[in-house]
Amino acid sequence: MSCHESIKLSYGEGGRLLLRFLAAVVLSLFCVAPLPAAPDVPGRDRTIVVGGDRDYPPYEFIDQSGKPAGYNVDLTRAIAEIMGMKVEFRLGAWAEMLSDLKSGRVDVLQGISWSEKRAKQIDFTPPHTIVYHAIFARRDSPPASSLDELRGKKVALHRDGIMHEYLAERGYGKDLVLTPPPADALRLLAAGGCDYAVVAMVPGMYIIRENRLTNLVPVARSIAAQRYGYAVRQGDAELLARFSEGLAILKKTGQYDAIHAKWLGVLEPQPMRWRDTIKYIAVVVVPLLLILGGTVLWSHSLRRQVAQRTESLSRALEEVQLNQQQLVQADKMAALGILVSGVAHEINNPTGLILLDVPILRKIYNDAAPILEERFREEGDFTLGGLRYSRVRQEVPRLMDEMQDGAKRIKRIVEDLKDFARRDDVGGKEFDLNGVAQAAVRLVDTSLRKATTRFTARYAPDLPQVLANTQRIEQVVVNLVLNACQALPDPSRGIELETSLDAEGGRVILQVRDEGSGIAPENLSRLTDPFFTTKRESGGTGLGLSVSAGIVKEHGGTLSFDSTLGKGTTVTLSLPVVS
Repeated sequence: MSCHESIKLSYGEGGRLLLRFLAAVVLSLFCVAPLPAAPDVPGRDRTIVVGGDRDYPPYEFIDQSGKPAGYNVDLTRAIAEIMGMKVEFRLGAWAEMLSDLKSGRVDVLQGISWSEKRAKQIDFTPPHTIVYHAIFARRDSPPASSLDELRGKKVALHRDGIMHEYLAERGYGKDLVLTPPPADALRLLAAGGCDYAVVAMVPGMYIIRENRLTNLVPVARSIAAQRYGYAVRQGDAELLARFSEGLAILKKTGQYDAIHAKWLGVLEPQPMRWRDTIKYIAVVVVPLLLILGGTVLWSHSLRRQVAQRTESLSRALEEVQLNQQQLVQADKMAALGILVSGVAHEINNPTGLILLDVPILRKIYNDAAPILEERFREEGDFTLGGLRYSRVRQEVPRLMDEMQDGAKRIKRIVEDLKDFARRDDVGGKEFDLNGVAQAAVRLVDTSLRKATTRFTARYAPDLPQVLANTQRIEQVVVNLVLNACQALPDPSRGIELETSLDAEGGRVILQVRDEGSGIAPENLSRLTDPFFTTKRESGGTGLGLSVSAGIVKEHGGTLSFDSTLGKGTTVTLSLPVVS
């Protein structure tokens, strides 16, 4: 339930008055919150002249000691304190204050209703209150439930107020009796000087209570709802922003609710009649209403706290889900590391035997070659292992070389896999980016061969050392190359990898270019967002580039993207060199 809605409810049956009183007391206990420190804003030493109506209680008025008081005044003081502003109140006749704002003699009006006509001349903050206007009549007058029923009647209302403007635009001018303050309109009505009065509900009930106008009652309680807030001269954007920001902070801290409850939450429209009192007491309604009111208020407070906690928990849940996905990915990588270590051991054993045995076989063949050559000269060509010797003498040396090279390549790939999967807790060390890039290319060699027939790599010579975690940077390069492979629509499109030195910036650069389908401009800024992927249907998780960007950032580097739709993408990895 909003604050202005609670005001509207307070003017119901007599028993609800006690409920409203209890609600205001408890609300004031819950809503008061300490103000945060005033921000450092430009022009804070300037005194802001705040204008207002001197006869519009309880919103703003001059109290018995001659000082400004009311809901608007307390709200302005709170905003001034939280925003570090100096304010001077200047309350006078409403028409005079409105004119002073337009002429610049007043900087801001603290209570004014919005209208399209006014908005063309002055600027408004977001409203801080909704003001409901009502039709008041004497108890013996015929009821009037809408403005249409006021045509042809003498209607008293506030001169230059929002309802004066509203009714004048709708042709009520000849029926209107205009008074300087709203109190005069109600006094005139009570004395029989007019048929009805149109006054804002809260000020009307306040004036009736303070002036003991017991023969007046509201006969239509909500004929118009007006947005009520601050206004400044047109174009004074800085002052408008400061009051808007201060108002928003007060609402966030709960201070606004406390001020609202203090001035607008405990109004009694009229004394409770004895017959109603006897009736409610007889049926024990008052105690029930008090219990119900306390329960509703407590429930409202709890709902607000639950909503705040729910919002906080929702954000926390999103972070937990993100971390959970990353932990799942990390767990997969850890499992892969264990698997790679075991498989690597099993592969390295036979590979080591091949590397050990091939040189022995080469020596045996070299020792047997003279004997075989002599037989060849004496007997001519003969069969050896199902092949003619003339062919064996050409093929066997080549086969020996291929076997040894293949075994060495298997060993190198296994070592690269072990390095890639190994968890490195030691931290950063100096390394050559070219070496890391070459190791990454070897790891994804199979994917490159399937994706393209036109892969080229250019490594700049004599690159300075980089201080980083080699396994993590290698993981980044692997991700970039695999993404380039997945971007190619067919193997005829190419991929380029190039390293270079930005001597002036003190950074080494690695670029991966592909001739793929490219990335839409609206997606470029989201590439490193967690779970964002354009390859969801093919199994993409949206974590590869997000994790890579985090690794690069941890090492003081940058990861940037340049893409043209339909032509390809260039990803640039930049890392600082060792000082």
